[in-house]
Amino acid sequence: MTNDAVTRARSVLILGGLTVSLALTVACSPAPDAGPTAGTIPGGSDPTTVREAPADRPLALLPDGFPVSLELAITPEELAQGLMFRPSLASDRGMLLVFSEERLPNIWMMNTLVALDLVYLDRAGIVVDVVTNAQPCPAEPCPRFTPRRPAQAVLEIPAGGVERHGVTIGSVIEVRGVPDYPATD
Repeated sequence: MTNDAVTRARSVLILGGLTVSLALTVACSPAPDAGPTAGTIPGGSDPTTVREAPADRPLALLPDGFPVSLELAITPEELAQGLMFRPSLASDRGMLLVFSEERLPNIWMMNTLVALDLVYLDRAGIVVDVVTNAQPCPAEPCPRFTPRRPAQAVLEIPAGGVERHGVTIGSVIEVRGVPDYPATD
């Protein structure tokens, strides 16, 4: 081999080793912590087990009474992060994105790793629109999901939850432990 060929071969080996090292680091790293209200939800690994939510934890009760323990996304940073980069989401877990007023929010699945059902809620917790089985989107262009009517919150749950728990337009989702939502006036 020439010196040039040896140099190229070493470069390939070094880059290959760095790539494997980087892949292992990413695969073994915990999910990024997005802050105190949007961090990883504690709980077991069995997604079919229903667990009682702690009394101080925000909770949504679906139409059939099924409890969903909630993470909250309220600040602009939390709303932008949503459930991005999460490798999984247990069936009794979800995220509630809460806006300061009713609007037509655009939700997208960029960098979201799990399929979700999106439940758009008005200021009283009534379902105004539903998107089922929104698929992960690894790169642009990603579809945007906008409700037909203004919403003040979006409940994101694992895909299949809407059908399994009887969520339809007009259903009431009881939300507990979320400051200023639903509106009580």
